[in-house]
Amino acid sequence: MVIQNNGVAASVTHTQPLWLLAEITYRCPLHCAFCYNPTDYDKHTQSELSTEQWINVLRDARKLGALQLGISGGEPLLRDDIEEIVIEAKKLGYYSNLITSGVGLTEKRIQAFKEGGLDHIQLSMHDITEEINNFITNTKTFELKKKVAAMIKNHGYPMVLNVVIHRYNIGHIKEILEMAEALGADYVELANTQYYGWSLVNRNQLMPTKEQIDHAEKVTNEFREKVGNKMKVFFVVPDYFSDRPKKCMNGWGEVFMIVTANGDVLPCHSARVLPNMEFPNVKDKGLMWAWQDSPAFNRYRGDSWMKEPCRTCPEKENDLGGCRCQAFLLSGDAESADPVCSLSPNHHIIEKAIEDAKNPVLQAQPILFRNDKNSKKIISGEVNDLIKDFHATP
Repeated sequence: MVIQNNGVAASVTHTQPLWLLAEITYRCPLHCAFCYNPTDYDKHTQSELSTEQWINVLRDARKLGALQLGISGGEPLLRDDIEEIVIEAKKLGYYSNLITSGVGLTEKRIQAFKEGGLDHIQLSMHDITEEINNFITNTKTFELKKKVAAMIKNHGYPMVLNVVIHRYNIGHIKEILEMAEALGADYVELANTQYYGWSLVNRNQLMPTKEQIDHAEKVTNEFREKVGNKMKVFFVVPDYFSDRPKKCMNGWGEVFMIVTANGDVLPCHSARVLPNMEFPNVKDKGLMWAWQDSPAFNRYRGDSWMKEPCRTCPEKENDLGGCRCQAFLLSGDAESADPVCSLSPNHHIIEKAIEDAKNPVLQAQPILFRNDKNSKKIISGEVNDLIKDFHATP
Protein backbone atom coordinates (compact mmCIF):
# COMPACT_ATOMS: atom_id res chain seq x y z
CA MET A 1 0.00 0.00 0.00
CA VAL A 2 1.29 3.46 -0.90
CA ILE A 3 0.06 6.78 0.43
CA GLN A 4 0.59 10.01 -1.48
CA ASN A 5 1.41 13.20 0.42
CA ASN A 6 2.22 16.33 -1.56
CA GLY A 7 3.10 14.11 -4.50
CA VAL A 8 5.71 12.04 -2.65
CA ALA A 9 5.14 8.34 -2.13
CA ALA A 10 6.03 6.50 1.05
CA SER A 11 5.68 2.84 1.89
CA VAL A 12 3.24 2.07 4.69
CA THR A 13 4.76 -0.34 7.14
CA HIS A 14 1.82 -0.66 9.56
CA THR A 15 4.13 -1.22 12.48
CA GLN A 16 2.60 -0.74 15.90
CA PRO A 17 3.34 2.14 18.24
CA LEU A 18 5.05 0.74 21.32
CA TRP A 19 5.45 4.02 23.18
CA LEU A 20 2.76 6.67 23.65
CA LEU A 21 3.85 10.01 25.08
CA ALA A 22 0.91 11.99 26.42
CA GLU A 23 1.92 15.65 26.65
CA ILE A 24 -1.17 16.46 28.64
CA THR A 25 -0.43 20.14 29.21
CA TYR A 26 2.04 22.80 28.11
CA ARG A 27 1.54 24.70 31.35
CA CYS A 28 4.60 24.59 33.59
CA PRO A 29 5.77 26.35 36.77
CA LEU A 30 9.40 26.07 35.61
CA HIS A 31 10.88 28.26 32.88
CA CYS A 32 13.80 26.14 31.69
CA ALA A 33 16.07 27.65 29.07
CA PHE A 34 16.47 24.24 27.40
CA CYS A 35 12.82 23.11 27.30
CA TYR A 36 11.99 21.01 24.23
CA ASN A 37 8.37 22.23 24.12
CA PRO A 38 7.62 24.41 21.08
CA THR A 39 8.47 28.05 21.65
CA ASP A 40 5.02 29.04 20.38
CA TYR A 41 3.28 26.72 22.86
CA ASP A 42 1.10 29.55 24.14
CA LYS A 43 -1.21 29.20 21.15
CA HIS A 44 -1.91 25.58 22.11
CA THR A 45 -2.73 26.10 25.81
CA GLN A 46 -6.40 27.04 25.49
CA SER A 47 -7.65 23.76 24.03
CA GLU A 48 -6.32 20.97 26.24
CA LEU A 49 -7.97 17.59 25.87
CA SER A 50 -10.47 16.68 28.58
CA THR A 51 -10.06 13.73 30.93
CA GLU A 52 -12.52 11.72 28.85
CA GLN A 53 -10.65 12.52 25.65
CA TRP A 54 -7.34 11.44 27.19
CA ILE A 55 -8.85 8.17 28.37
CA ASN A 56 -10.09 7.54 24.83
CA VAL A 57 -6.57 8.25 23.53
CA LEU A 58 -5.16 5.65 25.93
CA ARG A 59 -7.73 3.08 24.85
CA ASP A 60 -7.18 3.69 21.14
CA ALA A 61 -3.39 3.59 21.45
CA ARG A 62 -3.62 0.33 23.38
CA LYS A 63 -5.73 -1.18 20.59
CA LEU A 64 -2.94 -0.20 18.19
CA GLY A 65 -0.43 -2.06 20.36
CA ALA A 66 1.12 0.63 22.57
CA LEU A 67 2.66 -0.83 25.72
CA GLN A 68 4.42 2.07 27.43
CA LEU A 69 2.82 5.34 28.45
CA GLY A 70 4.73 8.49 29.30
CA ILE A 71 2.72 11.21 31.05
CA SER A 72 4.48 14.48 30.41
CA GLY A 73 4.05 18.18 29.73
CA GLY A 74 4.84 20.99 30.56
CA GLU A 75 4.29 19.88 34.10
CA PRO A 76 1.64 17.14 34.13
CA LEU A 77 0.94 17.61 37.84
CA LEU A 78 -0.72 20.94 37.06
CA ARG A 79 -3.70 18.88 35.92
CA ASP A 80 -5.89 17.40 38.64
CA ASP A 81 -6.95 14.32 36.66
CA ILE A 82 -3.63 12.43 36.50
CA GLU A 83 -4.92 9.99 39.09
CA GLU A 84 -7.82 9.02 36.81
CA ILE A 85 -5.50 8.65 33.83
CA VAL A 86 -3.14 6.44 35.87
CA ILE A 87 -5.99 4.17 36.97
CA GLU A 88 -7.18 3.77 33.38
CA ALA A 89 -3.63 3.09 32.17
CA LYS A 90 -3.29 0.30 34.73
CA LYS A 91 -6.60 -1.25 33.66
CA LEU A 92 -5.45 -1.20 30.04
CA GLY A 93 -2.13 -2.88 30.84
CA TYR A 94 0.29 -0.01 30.18
CA TYR A 95 3.64 0.39 31.87
CA SER A 96 3.18 4.00 32.94
CA ASN A 97 5.80 6.64 33.64
CA LEU A 98 5.20 10.10 35.11
CA ILE A 99 7.79 12.60 33.83
CA THR A 100 7.85 15.51 36.26
CA SER A 101 9.74 18.43 37.73
CA GLY A 102 8.31 17.40 41.09
CA VAL A 103 6.37 20.63 41.52
CA GLY A 104 2.90 19.66 42.69
CA LEU A 105 3.79 16.18 43.94
CA THR A 106 2.42 15.72 47.45
CA GLU A 107 2.17 12.76 49.81
CA LYS A 108 -1.53 12.50 49.02
CA ARG A 109 -0.99 12.43 45.28
CA ILE A 110 1.94 10.02 45.27
CA GLN A 111 -0.05 7.64 47.47
CA ALA A 112 -2.92 7.86 44.99
CA PHE A 113 -0.51 7.14 42.14
CA LYS A 114 0.84 4.11 43.99
CA GLU A 115 -2.64 2.77 44.65
CA GLY A 116 -3.72 3.54 41.09
CA GLY A 117 -0.88 1.53 39.57
CA LEU A 118 1.66 4.10 38.35
CA ASP A 119 4.84 2.14 37.64
CA HIS A 120 7.55 4.75 37.41
CA ILE A 121 8.34 8.39 38.21
CA GLN A 122 11.14 10.25 36.42
CA LEU A 123 12.27 13.35 38.27
CA SER A 124 14.23 16.15 36.64
CA MET A 125 17.24 17.54 38.51
CA HIS A 126 19.38 20.42 37.30
CA ASP A 127 22.55 20.86 39.33
CA ILE A 128 24.19 20.33 42.69
CA THR A 129 24.02 24.04 43.43
CA GLU A 130 20.96 26.04 44.28
CA GLU A 131 22.34 28.93 42.24
CA ILE A 132 22.50 27.06 38.90
CA ASN A 133 19.26 25.15 39.52
CA ASN A 134 17.34 28.33 40.19
CA PHE A 135 19.00 30.24 37.36
CA ILE A 136 18.51 27.73 34.55
CA THR A 137 14.87 27.05 35.51
CA ASN A 138 14.19 30.68 36.47
CA THR A 139 12.51 29.35 39.64
CA LYS A 140 13.40 28.49 43.24
CA THR A 141 12.94 24.72 43.25
CA PHE A 142 16.26 23.30 44.46
CA GLU A 143 15.21 22.18 47.95
CA LEU A 144 11.81 21.05 46.71
CA LYS A 145 13.38 18.63 44.24
CA LYS A 146 15.45 16.94 46.94
CA LYS A 147 12.33 16.51 49.08
CA VAL A 148 10.43 15.05 46.14
CA ALA A 149 13.30 12.64 45.42
CA ALA A 150 13.06 11.34 48.99
CA MET A 151 9.28 11.04 48.67
CA ILE A 152 9.60 8.96 45.50
CA LYS A 153 12.11 6.65 47.18
CA ASN A 154 10.02 6.32 50.34
CA HIS A 155 7.03 5.13 48.34
CA GLY A 156 8.99 2.29 46.80
CA TYR A 157 9.42 3.66 43.31
CA PRO A 158 12.68 3.15 41.45
CA MET A 159 14.63 6.39 41.73
CA VAL A 160 15.04 7.71 38.18
CA LEU A 161 16.72 11.07 37.72
CA ASN A 162 17.03 13.00 34.48
CA VAL A 163 19.65 15.76 34.33
CA VAL A 164 19.87 17.94 31.23
CA ILE A 165 23.52 18.83 30.65
CA HIS A 166 24.63 22.20 29.26
CA ARG A 167 27.39 24.77 29.62
CA TYR A 168 26.28 25.83 33.10
CA ASN A 169 26.43 22.40 34.77
CA ILE A 170 28.74 20.27 32.62
CA GLY A 171 31.63 21.00 34.96
CA HIS A 172 29.70 19.41 37.84
CA ILE A 173 29.19 15.90 36.42
CA LYS A 174 31.08 14.13 39.21
CA GLU A 175 29.23 16.06 41.90
CA ILE A 176 25.86 15.52 40.20
CA LEU A 177 26.46 11.77 40.12
CA GLU A 178 27.55 11.79 43.76
CA MET A 179 24.37 13.66 44.66
CA ALA A 180 22.32 11.09 42.75
CA GLU A 181 24.08 8.29 44.62
CA ALA A 182 23.37 9.99 47.96
CA LEU A 183 19.70 10.32 47.00
CA GLY A 184 19.57 6.58 46.32
CA ALA A 185 19.10 6.85 42.57
CA ASP A 186 18.73 3.60 40.66
CA TYR A 187 18.98 5.20 37.21
CA VAL A 188 20.49 8.50 36.09
CA GLU A 189 20.21 9.91 32.60
CA LEU A 190 22.75 12.60 31.81
CA ALA A 191 20.90 14.02 28.82
CA ASN A 192 23.14 16.43 26.96
CA THR A 193 21.04 19.21 25.50
CA GLN A 194 19.66 18.54 22.04
CA TYR A 195 18.91 21.76 20.19
CA TYR A 196 15.19 22.05 19.51
CA GLY A 197 12.53 24.33 20.94
CA TRP A 198 13.81 26.75 23.57
CA SER A 199 17.28 25.22 23.63
CA LEU A 200 17.74 26.04 19.94
CA VAL A 201 16.88 29.68 20.61
CA ASN A 202 19.43 29.63 23.47
CA ARG A 203 22.01 27.45 21.71
CA ASN A 204 24.92 29.89 21.90
CA GLN A 205 24.44 30.30 25.63
CA LEU A 206 23.92 26.60 26.43
CA MET A 207 26.31 24.68 24.18
CA PRO A 208 29.50 23.40 25.82
CA THR A 209 32.74 22.74 23.96
CA LYS A 210 33.79 19.38 22.53
CA GLU A 211 36.50 19.22 25.19
CA GLN A 212 33.91 19.66 27.93
CA ILE A 213 31.74 16.91 26.43
CA ASP A 214 34.69 14.52 26.22
CA HIS A 215 35.73 15.26 29.80
CA ALA A 216 32.17 14.81 31.07
CA GLU A 217 31.94 11.42 29.38
CA LYS A 218 35.30 10.41 30.87
CA VAL A 219 34.13 11.40 34.36
CA THR A 220 30.89 9.47 33.81
CA ASN A 221 32.75 6.32 32.78
CA GLU A 222 35.00 6.56 35.84
CA PHE A 223 31.96 6.88 38.08
CA ARG A 224 30.32 3.87 36.41
CA GLU A 225 33.38 1.78 37.20
CA LYS A 226 33.26 2.89 40.82
CA VAL A 227 29.57 2.13 41.49
CA GLY A 228 29.26 -0.95 39.29
CA ASN A 229 25.68 -2.24 39.08
CA LYS A 230 24.56 -0.23 42.08
CA MET A 231 23.38 2.61 39.83
CA LYS A 232 22.81 2.66 36.08
CA VAL A 233 24.15 5.82 34.44
CA PHE A 234 23.30 6.79 30.87
CA PHE A 235 25.29 9.47 29.06
CA VAL A 236 23.41 10.75 26.01
CA VAL A 237 25.85 12.29 23.52
CA PRO A 238 24.55 15.50 21.92
CA ASP A 239 23.81 15.25 18.19
CA TYR A 240 26.04 18.20 17.31
CA PHE A 241 29.14 16.39 18.55
CA SER A 242 28.53 13.16 16.63
CA ASP A 243 29.61 12.63 13.04
CA ARG A 244 26.75 10.24 12.38
CA PRO A 245 23.08 11.13 12.90
CA LYS A 246 20.70 9.16 15.08
CA LYS A 247 17.65 7.38 13.74
CA CYS A 248 14.94 9.85 14.71
CA MET A 249 12.71 8.30 17.39
CA ASN A 250 13.86 4.89 16.11
CA GLY A 251 12.23 5.70 12.78
CA TRP A 252 9.49 8.14 11.76
CA GLY A 253 6.14 6.60 12.65
CA GLU A 254 7.69 3.26 13.56
CA VAL A 255 7.40 2.81 17.34
CA PHE A 256 6.86 6.25 18.92
CA MET A 257 3.78 8.48 18.99
CA ILE A 258 3.06 11.75 20.78
CA VAL A 259 -0.35 13.18 21.50
CA THR A 260 -0.01 16.82 22.44
CA ALA A 261 -2.03 18.82 24.94
CA ASN A 262 -4.49 19.97 22.27
CA GLY A 263 -4.77 16.54 20.62
CA ASP A 264 -2.32 16.79 17.72
CA VAL A 265 -0.72 13.43 16.91
CA LEU A 266 2.99 13.64 16.11
CA PRO A 267 5.76 11.15 15.29
CA CYS A 268 8.30 13.26 17.22
CA HIS A 269 8.45 16.26 19.55
CA SER A 270 9.27 18.93 16.98
CA ALA A 271 7.39 17.67 13.93
CA ARG A 272 5.11 20.72 13.74
CA VAL A 273 8.05 22.80 12.46
CA LEU A 274 7.98 20.92 9.14
CA PRO A 275 6.48 22.70 6.13
CA ASN A 276 3.48 21.55 4.09
CA MET A 277 2.48 19.06 6.77
CA GLU A 278 -0.95 18.85 8.36
CA PHE A 279 -0.80 16.65 11.43
CA PRO A 280 -3.89 14.74 12.49
CA ASN A 281 -5.80 15.54 15.66
CA VAL A 282 -7.57 12.97 17.82
CA LYS A 283 -10.67 15.18 17.86
CA ASP A 284 -11.10 14.58 14.13
CA LYS A 285 -10.48 11.14 12.64
CA GLY A 286 -9.07 9.33 15.65
CA LEU A 287 -5.78 7.72 16.57
CA MET A 288 -5.93 4.65 14.34
CA TRP A 289 -6.33 6.74 11.18
CA ALA A 290 -3.58 9.08 12.39
CA TRP A 291 -1.10 6.24 12.86
CA GLN A 292 -1.95 4.03 9.91
CA ASP A 293 -3.33 6.22 7.15
CA SER A 294 -2.58 9.89 7.71
CA PRO A 295 -0.30 11.45 5.08
CA ALA A 296 1.81 13.02 7.83
CA PHE A 297 2.74 9.72 9.49
CA ASN A 298 3.46 8.09 6.15
CA ARG A 299 5.51 11.00 4.82
CA TYR A 300 8.91 9.76 6.01
CA ARG A 301 8.28 6.08 6.53
CA GLY A 302 10.58 3.91 4.48
CA ASP A 303 13.31 5.49 2.36
CA SER A 304 11.66 6.48 -0.93
CA TRP A 305 11.72 10.15 0.12
CA MET A 306 15.50 10.22 0.52
CA LYS A 307 17.87 12.36 -1.51
CA GLU A 308 21.57 11.82 -1.99
CA PRO A 309 23.82 11.21 -0.15
CA CYS A 310 21.28 9.31 1.98
CA ARG A 311 19.60 7.36 -0.81
CA THR A 312 22.68 5.25 -1.64
CA CYS A 313 24.43 5.48 1.72
CA PRO A 314 25.31 2.07 3.24
CA GLU A 315 24.36 3.49 6.66
CA LYS A 316 20.83 4.54 5.71
CA GLU A 317 19.17 1.57 7.42
CA ASN A 318 20.93 2.52 10.65
CA ASP A 319 20.07 6.22 10.73
CA LEU A 320 17.33 6.76 8.10
CA GLY A 321 18.97 10.05 7.23
CA GLY A 322 18.74 11.39 10.77
CA CYS A 323 16.25 13.92 12.08
CA ARG A 324 13.83 15.55 9.61
CA CYS A 325 13.10 18.44 11.97
CA GLN A 326 16.77 19.21 12.52
CA ALA A 327 17.40 19.02 8.78
CA PHE A 328 14.66 21.55 8.06
CA LEU A 329 15.31 23.91 10.96
CA LEU A 330 18.98 24.25 10.04
CA SER A 331 19.06 23.85 6.25
CA GLY A 332 15.53 24.65 5.09
CA ASP A 333 15.21 21.25 3.38
CA ALA A 334 13.36 18.57 5.34
CA GLU A 335 14.42 15.84 2.90
CA SER A 336 18.13 16.57 3.05
CA ALA A 337 20.60 14.65 5.17
CA ASP A 338 20.63 15.68 8.81
CA PRO A 339 23.40 18.34 8.97
CA VAL A 340 24.89 16.42 11.89
CA CYS A 341 26.11 13.83 9.38
CA SER A 342 29.67 14.44 8.22
CA LEU A 343 28.55 13.51 4.68
CA SER A 344 25.78 16.10 4.60
CA PRO A 345 26.32 19.05 2.24
CA ASN A 346 25.04 21.17 5.14
CA HIS A 347 27.45 19.87 7.77
CA HIS A 348 29.16 23.26 7.82
CA ILE A 349 26.08 24.62 9.64
CA ILE A 350 26.85 22.36 12.60
CA GLU A 351 30.53 23.27 12.50
CA LYS A 352 29.65 26.97 12.56
CA ALA A 353 27.23 26.48 15.47
CA ILE A 354 29.97 24.77 17.47
CA GLU A 355 32.37 27.63 16.72
CA ASP A 356 29.74 30.28 17.52
CA ALA A 357 29.17 28.68 20.91
CA LYS A 358 32.80 29.46 21.79
CA ASN A 359 32.27 33.14 21.10
CA PRO A 360 32.16 34.99 24.45
CA VAL A 361 30.05 37.78 22.94
CA LEU A 362 27.37 35.30 21.86
CA GLN A 363 27.65 33.36 25.13
CA ALA A 364 26.90 36.54 27.04
CA GLN A 365 23.61 37.24 25.28
CA PRO A 366 20.55 37.16 27.57
CA ILE A 367 18.77 33.82 27.76
CA LEU A 368 15.17 33.69 26.56
CA PHE A 369 13.47 31.68 29.27
CA ARG A 370 10.46 29.48 28.58
CA ASN A 371 7.42 31.36 29.83
CA ASP A 372 4.08 32.58 28.54
CA LYS A 373 5.31 36.13 28.00
CA ASN A 374 8.23 35.03 25.84
CA SER A 375 6.09 32.53 23.94
CA LYS A 376 3.70 35.35 23.08
CA LYS A 377 6.67 37.45 21.92
CA ILE A 378 7.77 34.67 19.58
CA ILE A 379 4.25 34.24 18.20
CA SER A 380 3.92 37.99 17.58
CA GLY A 381 7.33 38.22 15.89
CA GLU A 382 8.68 40.57 18.55
CA VAL A 383 11.91 38.57 18.93
CA ASN A 384 12.41 37.45 15.33
CA ASP A 385 16.08 38.39 15.53
CA LEU A 386 16.62 35.43 17.88
CA ILE A 387 15.25 32.88 15.41
CA LYS A 388 16.22 34.47 12.09
CA ASP A 389 18.86 31.80 11.41
CA PHE A 390 16.29 28.99 11.55
CA HIS A 391 13.83 28.01 8.84
CA ALA A 392 10.86 27.72 11.20
CA THR A 393 9.88 28.79 14.68
CA PRO A 394 11.61 26.16 16.87
